[in-house]
Amino acid sequence: WIERLITMEETSRADRSLERRIKLSRVGRFKALSDFDWSWPRKIEREAIEDLMELTFIKDAMNVILCGPNGTGKTTLAKNIAYAAIIRGHNARFVSASDMLSELATADGNHALRRRIKFYVQPSLLVVDEIGYLSYTNRYADLLFEVISRRHHSKSTIVTTNRPFAEWKEIFP
Repeated sequence: WIERLITMEETSRADRSLERRIKLSRVGRFKALSDFDWSWPRKIEREAIEDLMELTFIKDAMNVILCGPNGTGKTTLAKNIAYAAIIRGHNARFVSASDMLSELATADGNHALRRRIKFYVQPSLLVVDEIGYLSYTNRYADLLFEVISRRHHSKSTIVTTNRPFAEWKEIFP
C-alpha cells in the first residue's frame, strides 16, 4: 500500500504543478491546433509550426517570430506552442506587448522594476504578443530591449507581430 500511496502522491504533485504552470502562464482560452484552418493563410508553413510544437527550440534557447497580417492565427499558434511547453514541464508566460511594457513602465522604483523584469525573464518560454499594433516611446523600447537581452542565449521567446522588421522603426521611434 505504501507504493500505491507514493504513486498517488507523485501524481497529485504533478497535477498541481501542471495547474500552477497553466495559471501562471496566462495563456487563457484558445483554439486547439487540431481545429486550426491550415488553408488560411495560404503562405503558412505547416511543417515549420509542427516542428515548433516539438519544442526543440526551447532546449536550444532559440527565439521565434511569427509575422503576418491581422487575423492569420499568429496568437493561436503561439498559445498552442506555449501550452505544449507547459504540458511538457516547461514554465511559460503569455503576455501582450502593450500589457508587459505598460506594467514595466509603471513599476514604482528600481526594486519593483527589477522584480517585474525578473518575472518576464524567468520562464523558459516567454510569448510577447502583438508587437506592432501600437507605437511606443523610447522608454518602452528600452524596457523591451532589457527583457529580450536578458533572455537572449539562455531562454526562448516567441514574438508575434503584424509588421515586417523594416517598419519597426515606426513602432519604436
